[in-house]
This record gives sequence, structure tokens and C-alpha cells, in this order.
Amino acid sequence: MRFACTAYSSGALSRGARLCCIASMSGLRDRFWTLPLSDLTRSEWEALCDGCGKCCLIKLEDEESGALAYTNVACRLFDDATCRCGNYRLRRRLVPGCVVLSAETIDAVAGWMPASCAYRLRAQGKPLPDWHPLLAGAERIHAEGRSVRGRTVPEWAVSEEELEDHAIGDLSRSPSHAGG
Repeated sequence: MRFACTAYSSGALSRGARLCCIASMSGLRDRFWTLPLSDLTRSEWEALCDGCGKCCLIKLEDEESGALAYTNVACRLFDDATCRCGNYRLRRRLVPGCVVLSAETIDAVAGWMPASCAYRLRAQGKPLPDWHPLLAGAERIHAEGRSVRGRTVPEWAVSEEELEDHAIGDLSRSPSHAGG
């Protein structure tokens, strides 16, 4: 087996108006998530992350078939309560195997990312799902169980020999229920 760590209102206004307000207040362009990845600013790139945390899970790859299985074991930097990296700025230095996503690297690492990943979807020319935080607010992804918040074990608590015991399946596929 091979494993890898890949490495973030009020109802008074219409959803579209809220999105415009959020974008303008944060310096992000209106509907930036519809643009090609190569056209995004650094801030827009970072804002595209849905915060599911699945990219920070240790994955197992069958050497014969290439089949991918996720585990519930998270990178040592992963904050299970927030579904974010605990030291995002220094992650590459602290976890040398951490993959820093970019428009240039997404095609090479897309197979290690969940099918619902905004970066993967946009690289494929697909729209964001309706539950994405940019469209539905920050909590819907967690409320619907689309994130791994509260469901991980830190990698320091699991030996390499025990990783297979923590396999939870292939999260690279989209959930079968509505909203993908």
C-alpha cells in the first residue's frame, strides 16, 4: 500500500445578493468560482476550498489495481473541529508529502482528491455543487455530513500497520444523494 497526504445570514437578501456582498466585502470578484482556475487570484483560489477536510485524510492505494481507499486518519496538522489545516502556512515544511494544489498541479493530483472537491470540479469545467459554502453558507457542508468534521483520528495515534483497519472507502466518488 502507498499512502499520501494532500493539501480550506440573514434571509433578508436573496442568495445572489448575499454572494455579491460577501465577494465585494472580501475583495473577491463576483462569481469568481465560475472562472477557469488559471484566472483566479490567490485569495479566490483559497476561497474556493469547501472545507470538507477529505484531502487531508491518509489514502491507501492498492498497488495491483490502483484502487483508492480513504481512511479516517487525518494528517497530523489537521484540525478536526474546524476541518482546516492547523498550520496552513508552514504545512509544506512540516509535512513534506503535503501536496500544494495549484492550477498547474490539479490535473496530476485530481485522482487523490474527492470527486466533490471544488478544485477538481472546476478543473473538469463543472459547476460547484449547491451545498458548496460559497453558495450555501459555511455550515451546510458539515450539517449534511459532507465533511469529515468530528470523524477523524490523528495520524500520530495510528501506526502504519493499523492504517488498513481505518479504511472507510473511496470518497473520490460523489455522494449518491441529491446535490452531489
